[in-house]
Parts: sequence; C-alpha cells; structure tokens
Amino acid sequence: MILSLKDNLNWLRARRYWELLHVLVSRNLKVRYRGSFLGVYWSLLNPLIMTGLYTAIFGATFASYYGNSILNYVLAAFTGLVVINFFSASTSQALSSVVGNGSLLNKIRLPVSIFPVSMIAANIFQFAIGVLPLLAVMTFVNSKSLANVLALVFPFVALVLVSTGVGFLVSALYVFFRDLPYFYELVTFVIWISSPVFYPAAIVPPQVKPFLSLNPLSPIIESLRQITLSGNLPDLSLIWGALLSGIIILTLGWTCFQLWRHQFMDLL
Repeated sequence: MILSLKDNLNWLRARRYWELLHVLVSRNLKVRYRGSFLGVYWSLLNPLIMTGLYTAIFGATFASYYGNSILNYVLAAFTGLVVINFFSASTSQALSSVVGNGSLLNKIRLPVSIFPVSMIAANIFQFAIGVLPLLAVMTFVNSKSLANVLALVFPFVALVLVSTGVGFLVSALYVFFRDLPYFYELVTFVIWISSPVFYPAAIVPPQVKPFLSLNPLSPIIESLRQITLSGNLPDLSLIWGALLSGIIILTLGWTCFQLWRHQFMDLL
C-alpha cells in the first residue's frame, strides 16, 4: 500500500514536471521568435551561411582530405557546425536560466532543474524541425541505408547529454559567479576552435591530439560525419565514445547541480 502511494506520488510529480516543461519550452520559443519570419529555421540558416563562408575560404585547401571533393568538405563543415551551434546556443541559454527566473522561484515552489532543461529542450525542438531532416536526407543520399539514417539518433543523443550536463553545471555556477558569461564565451570559443569543424582532424599534430581529445564534442562530430558521409555502416566504437562522453558529463553536471542547489535561494 505504501509502495503504491509512493508510485502515485512519483507519477504525479513526473506529470507535473513534464507539463511545466511543455509550458516553459513553448514560452521560450514564442518569445525567441516573436515577429521572426523564419522562426526556428534560423537554426538551419546560420550553419548554412557559415558553411558557405568556410567552403569559400578553406574548401580548395582541405578538399584533399575528403576524397578531393568540395561537396564532401561542404557536408563535413555543415555537420560540425550544427553540433557546435547546438551546444553553444543551448548551454549559453541554460547558463542564465536559473538566475533569470530567480524572482519566480522566490514566489512559487518549482523544481529548479526545470529551467536549464527547458532551454535544452527548446533547442532540441529547433534541431529536430530544422536541421535533423536535412541531415537525414544527406545521410540517405550518401549511404543509401535506412540504418544510417536511424543511427543519426545516437550522436544527437550524445550531443543532448553533453549539452544538458554542461547546462546544469554553468547554470549552477552562475548563481555564485555573475562574471561567468564573459568567461564562458572564451570557453565556447576554445571548444569551437579545438573541434574539427572547418578543418579535418587529420591535420592536427600528434603532440596536440591528446589535448584535443579532451573536447567532448570531437567524438560526436566524428561519429556524425562517419554516419552521414562515409557510406559505410555506423561505426559502433565512435558511437559508444560519443555516448560515453555524454553520460560522463551529464553525471558530473547533474551531481554538481544537486550539491549546490540548496544554496540557490539565498543568492537569487
């Protein structure tokens, strides 16, 4: 009887959490794109424009690393950019989510974790509507395999795990350190420049590769490119490496958030 009551309470909490998450995601998207012509498709237009710019500057130089094909370089740059853009946008928005809703938390008792999660969820929706269909078409054209198209979910899940973990961490840290956004801009730049986005990983000197391997986005980008561009079946070792990095970072971020959240209300 006691277990049944606990189960009902847990189910009610989960239902309330998801209903609140839906409301916050809808609010975020409406505010973000109010009056916008393209709406969520800006998340697709930005990497397309940047891909064109990178191709114009670096395409001829790095095409030899992609089978002497400019088109392959275009696709490789695009896959890297969509990963970086998702991570940068979702974690930067999550960073200020707890502090930005401090007045609401002081009036209503809410689960604090809902705010960074809602920012990540809003970007998941954008990605699923704008970028993912194009990636699916690219993958099917290159591989002629539905298995590869379905395998796209694995690097995307890894990307969500990494972004959520970092989102929890930075949103908690921002409660204590209000200068964090300025420092985090530098962090995202370092992550971007150390990710094989506009350059192939093969050109990185061997003595530098151990440092770049610490970048949690690199295995995600490499896995996504292998699935999308190679035409071969998905590489399970790359997928596992991407998922493992996501699980580790999510665990770290969630643990820090839970340890520090009891101090939030004194500082909001």
